[in-house]
Amino acid sequence: MKNKFTILGCGSSIGSPWITGNWGLCNKNNKKNIRTRCSAHFLINNVSILIDTSPDIKTQLANNKIIDLDSVLFTHEHADHTSGIFELRPFFWKYKKTIKIYGERETIKDLKKRYDYCFKFKNGYVPILTPNIIKNKFKIKSDKKIININSFPVDHGMIKSTAYVIEKIAYISDCNKIFKKNFKDLANLKYLIIDCLKLSEHPSHLNLSKALELVKILKPKKTILTNLHTDLDYTVLKKKLPKNIMPAYDGLSFNF
Repeated sequence: MKNKFTILGCGSSIGSPWITGNWGLCNKNNKKNIRTRCSAHFLINNVSILIDTSPDIKTQLANNKIIDLDSVLFTHEHADHTSGIFELRPFFWKYKKTIKIYGERETIKDLKKRYDYCFKFKNGYVPILTPNIIKNKFKIKSDKKIININSFPVDHGMIKSTAYVIEKIAYISDCNKIFKKNFKDLANLKYLIIDCLKLSEHPSHLNLSKALELVKILKPKKTILTNLHTDLDYTVLKKKLPKNIMPAYDGLSFNF
């Protein structure tokens, strides 16, 4: 089976359209403007790795026919990236063992506090997750297969989010600044999946101009812009971009 990366969701924290039916500047007749909350998936040597558990994770996994899961990486603790965590229960039932999750210390601490019933016996619930605190480079092991992962913190407004680099593919869904000392971790990328919330500036996300500035510095072979708000129409944005940069859409995938 080929190694595969999939964008499960590429929308901002409220998705597109909003729950009120607001499409913003997005053409409602273009299916690529239907965006669920950010989440992604790696399949490497038959090891299934999920990044974040968005509120839409059940639908995202079903739509992409993902029925197996080995581990979950969390970028940060915000609700649009974590509140689907309880949807992992069927994998616990399927494998009859806890699912390993990974994140930096503050993220794991917050998850254990807010979703304590997923980590310990409580009110009739059994724990379904085993937390692992990461520090920069780490490994995921599954059936004698080892996946090497590089991670580092990026600014995301008042908190830090975690960037992940796997097989020369970098996933940085939420950030407003990448520290220069980490540019070396993003050298010679095959793909850069990067935050691009809006046209206008935002205190905790990159906007289009800042995302493109980073692309010029890092020079990945290909770039995918994600975490797209409703003022970024897929077709309008795509026409503005050079051929090696494209907007994300739910279900976008590539083999590597």
